[in-house]
Parts: sequence; C-alpha cells; structure tokens
Amino acid sequence: MRMLLVLLALVGGAGAYAAPAKKGLVVFAASSLTDAFRDIGTLWMAQGHPAISFNFASSSTLAQQIEHGAQADVFASADELWMNKLAADHLIQPATRSDFVGNTLVVVEPKASLKPVTIKAGFDLGAYLGTDGRLAVGDPAHVPAGIYAEQALRKLGMWDSLRLHLAPAENVRAALMLVSTGQAPAGIVYGSDARAASGVGVAGVFPADSHEPIHYPAAVLASAVGAEPRAFLDFLHSQAAQDVFNHYGFLPP
Repeated sequence: MRMLLVLLALVGGAGAYAAPAKKGLVVFAASSLTDAFRDIGTLWMAQGHPAISFNFASSSTLAQQIEHGAQADVFASADELWMNKLAADHLIQPATRSDFVGNTLVVVEPKASLKPVTIKAGFDLGAYLGTDGRLAVGDPAHVPAGIYAEQALRKLGMWDSLRLHLAPAENVRAALMLVSTGQAPAGIVYGSDARAASGVGVAGVFPADSHEPIHYPAAVLASAVGAEPRAFLDFLHSQAAQDVFNHYGFLPP
C-alpha cells in the first residue's frame, strides 16, 4: 500500500507543464493518445510539415493549462466536457472542432492472472481486488476515463461497493501503470490503452450503453495563427492517420 501511495504521489506531479519557447506546431493531447500521436507526428513531418511537439496529460490538466495561458496551437481531448469548457471560455476556434476517433472502456489485469469475464449488471468486480486491493482508475473528479468509469459503475450497480476501493490516478496512462507494475490488481482504462502495456490484458469490456459515448474532439485554439494547425486537424481524418489509430485500438469517430 505504501508503494501505491508513493507511485500515486509521483504520478500526481506529471500534470505540471513548463511551456517551451514556441517553435513549430504545438499540440496538447490527452494521455491516451500518446503512442498514436507520436506515430502520426512522424508521418506529418515526413510530408514536409514543420516540426511538431506534444504535451500529453489528462484532458482536464491540459484544459486548465490553456486557460492559464499556455502556448499551443491544437487541443485534442478525450471527452467533450473539457473541449466544451474551452469553447465556453472562447479559447478555441469553434469552426475547426471535430471528433476524430472513439474508444471503448475496459477492465484490465496483469496477463499472468487474467480472468476473462462478461461485464454486466450484477457482476462482482470487487472480487478481482481481494481483501486489500484497489481498482486503478483515472480520477473520476476530472479525468475523462475516470468519469466514464464512474458512469459505467453506477449504471451497472457497482459504484457504491467500489467507490471506497479506488486508486485514482492523474490520467489514464497512470492508472494503466498501476496495473502493469503490480501496484493494483485491476484497473479501468480505454481499450486503446490496454495495448500500450505488454504485461496487461483485457479481462472484459463495458457495455457501450453503460456510459456516454467516448468521442475525442480536437480543435484549433483561438490564439493559434497560420494554416498549419487546421491542416493538422484535417490530417487526423486522413486514411494514413486513421490507420494508425486503428492499429492502436481506437474506434472510428
């Protein structure tokens, strides 16, 4: 338990962001997009576009950084909530906003102890945790994956029995890390994240109707200039980019 608390403390600091001097295209993107966006960035630059740099963190953390004046051109969120917040604050160019991928919500376990199940109302997810285990999730107070997780657990009647047994993390990749390193026996992450750790497997998939649809919107920020930010958003919808997303387990928008 002590190791878990230490790891959570370290992860909690991951949201801090020191804005670099503006150079090339700067994209703020949800942590679940890390692997796909790095590959897409390579494809983007191979086509002759300017250098691109990424800041990956929870969508809530990124939105707050933008609200506090962080310099960026594009925001890619893991849910509509935080994009709506920036839109309400007039911090995006509304005409550029679009959903570019979707995702699923899954329960993951270490592959060594993987027990495939069908997740439905009445399923005892707490049995996965043992007497002292915790369920790793993105913090339901602000992390999109955690918000979806709370919706699903409530819809399926599991929330009241599990809410005091959560290990809330700063972002969904941090929740995945708790499972992959053995600090938590199970976790709730996106289906795409489950492919990011070789020692972790999907035990079950939450029914699509147990939570709001998982859409990833992206938009050019109001402070961005030039044609490149909009061109990058268009590129996210290209076949080349969509093939990358499919490879990493994302769904079509």
